[in-house]
Amino acid sequence: MKSTSISVTKAARNFADCVNRVHYQNISFTLLKNGVPFALLVPGNRIKRGTGREIARVLEAVKLSAKDASAWSRDLRMARRRLKDQADKWE
Repeated sequence: MKSTSISVTKAARNFADCVNRVHYQNISFTLLKNGVPFALLVPGNRIKRGTGREIARVLEAVKLSAKDASAWSRDLRMARRRLKDQADKWE
């Protein structure tokens, strides 16, 4: 897959074209802000999703130091606290 760098400003001005190229030509864009990579625009088929079980299996294979494991655990707890049940808009 081809990857192209583009400024955030140029991407904003040509957003529909960028989205179409990503989808139909399988191109990804690295969006640059002040010349620094800021975000990615990638085809949806490149986004990987996993179940909790699959993620746990991958994490078992990763050998983290005690410090890194503790930091990861803390970050996960914080992320879970921030999750909120989404209200049903149609109720």
